[in-house]
Amino acid sequence: MAFASLTTACASIPSSGPSARQLFKSEKAQADAIGFSILDVSAESLPAPELSELTTTAALEQLASSGRVDLLGPGDILQVNIYEVGVSLFGSGVTLGGGDRGTTNVSVKDQAMEGVTVDDDGYISLPYIGRIRAAGRTTEDVRRAIIAGLRGKSQAPQALVTVKENVTNTVTVGGLVAQPGRQRVSLARERILDAVAAAGGLKEPANQSTAILRFTRAGRTVETYLSELTPGSTADLQLLGGDRVEILQRDRSFTVFGAAGRVSEIKFEKAGLSLSDAVARAGGPDGQQADPAGIFVFRYEKDAGTPNVEKPLVYRLDMTKPSSYFLSQRFMMRDRDVIYVANASSVQTRKLVEIFSLFTSPLIQARAVTR
Repeated sequence: MAFASLTTACASIPSSGPSARQLFKSEKAQADAIGFSILDVSAESLPAPELSELTTTAALEQLASSGRVDLLGPGDILQVNIYEVGVSLFGSGVTLGGGDRGTTNVSVKDQAMEGVTVDDDGYISLPYIGRIRAAGRTTEDVRRAIIAGLRGKSQAPQALVTVKENVTNTVTVGGLVAQPGRQRVSLARERILDAVAAAGGLKEPANQSTAILRFTRAGRTVETYLSELTPGSTADLQLLGGDRVEILQRDRSFTVFGAAGRVSEIKFEKAGLSLSDAVARAGGPDGQQADPAGIFVFRYEKDAGTPNVEKPLVYRLDMTKPSSYFLSQRFMMRDRDVIYVANASSVQTRKLVEIFSLFTSPLIQARAVTR
């Protein structure tokens, strides 16, 4: 009778969760209803790493282009300087040469025109010349067009055209960077990582391991982990005017239950996280009550037959086998995974014995004292 009462009491003792045997003993009906299955992790059943655009740079590399960054466009603001010799159309003169040896003084007229804006149609307008096409041309092309427009109207005209404010050949850097804003692309052809560095680098909560790059060019947007880019690589694209670089942060996490060191939701904190890393971050199996042969990972995976349907799967890992430690390093965690560390079968019995001892110890001590 005493043994029967002890056995019954075991079921009512609190615990962090069921044992590996109890976990699925009464779940057959639910397993059939939900459709989940249990797989023992082995070299043959090891799930493939999560295929995600974030872990590859293939889509980013497809946006590579050899476009130019020295062409003008609408919105650019120019400064035009016109120089004339002798009788001039513009400005005051500057005397060159000397008259002490019988040479003739020559007056050079300089006219500076600031704030010459390329209009929406791609043209600029200058006195005595009229409208000149600027969009799609270099400053050298515009300089030659100005000189050609002054021929026959001015004596030996010369011109200098510089870009005062560039809008066309700029990129926008935003998101989790220290100094977001526009950056001009020079003829040195800066790259993506150059732009991030020029913006002051990453700011919290983004970090080099988890930051996501969102890159937009010509209406196409791709995303990848920033850590996938190496300086000067094919994926570290040379920038073009109009490109947009944005740094994002997406927190990924897994949850731990059962006889682990701590029960909590834990962030990945890096792009790739293995099962061995995840268990270690959770404090590992509790040495007093965990069953190392019962490490379970619960997740939803896409069904190969029906891509739009997710199938619930439970992976079981036996950490009493040496091979499991190698497999756990190749088992990659996914966002929202659940790890359960089963209780050892002897835990409940041990707890009951401890409770029984708690109540009987005073009686035993009292008897010893009376003797």
